Amino acid sequence: MNNKLLTMSEAVSRFVNDGDSVAIEGFTAFIGFAAGHEMIRQRKQDLTLIRMTPDLIYDQMVAAGVARKMIFSYLGNPGVGSLYAIRRAVEKGMPRPLEIEEYSHFGMVGRYIAGASNLPFFPLRSYTGSDMPAANPNIKFVQSPYGDGEIAVVPPLKPDVAFLHAQRADAQGNTQLWGLLGMQKEIAFAAKKVVVVVEEVVDEEVIRRDPNRTLIPGLVVNAVVHEPYGAHPSYVQGYYDRDNAFYLDWSERSKTVEDTEAWLAEWVYGVSNRAAYLQKLGQERLDSLNAGEMWSEAVNYGRYD
Repeated sequence: MNNKLLTMSEAVSRFVNDGDSVAIEGFTAFIGFAAGHEMIRQRKQDLTLIRMTPDLIYDQMVAAGVARKMIFSYLGNPGVGSLYAIRRAVEKGMPRPLEIEEYSHFGMVGRYIAGASNLPFFPLRSYTGSDMPAANPNIKFVQSPYGDGEIAVVPPLKPDVAFLHAQRADAQGNTQLWGLLGMQKEIAFAAKKVVVVVEEVVDEEVIRRDPNRTLIPGLVVNAVVHEPYGAHPSYVQGYYDRDNAFYLDWSERSKTVEDTEAWLAEWVYGVSNRAAYLQKLGQERLDSLNAGEMWSEAVNYGRYD
């Protein structure tokens, strides 16, 4: 069997090079904070950061100076307000200038689908009447070959590397997800290299017993990282809830450069890995995020002897 298990440190060191385009995806849930923090600790440089919603993780990475560009859709601290570090980078060039390339959510969805399907572009009607094409020259308009007028198109998106969080995988990278899936599957097929980060590593037999939940096949996965709570402070369905207090705290701590740098020193540079981060967070905090239980019904797939 092809065992693809690596530590997060090994995966980031092996697959993330300075200047790469990096997708740390997960729509609201499954956001790879542990991966982003490790890139900061390893002081990666000149990255193009790709996400449908940059969230806190890209605010933290931009604050640490690892990014030169960001490709995204919605920008903000969900339910709270601004992402101050990104705003400082765009408006004031602090700690370094940040180039931005903005799309709608569906525009990013289309780019991922085109990348996964090896298409030259993805057509969509939702940019008609929008101001966004004026701000982004990569959104273009073509005549429909079926005679129904002009339609917008966006180019394919193929990140150099994607870090995707999930509930479980086997050591060969066959990965199962449930809950709010976002574009995890499409990104796995679009990216040149894929690192799956999971709450649990399970036997191949567990994966085979529930085949419809396997959204990312091992054939497109380069590495598997076992990193419990690797998506904190976002959530993982059935494992832990969203840490809303963390989002509120970051909003306050990120308003000034000094407080932001102090937070990074304490919570990223000041801990050697995710295990140390969790120890610092404390078991009581983790227990408060318990997801509870609501089990699905068993399904009989049948078998042939």
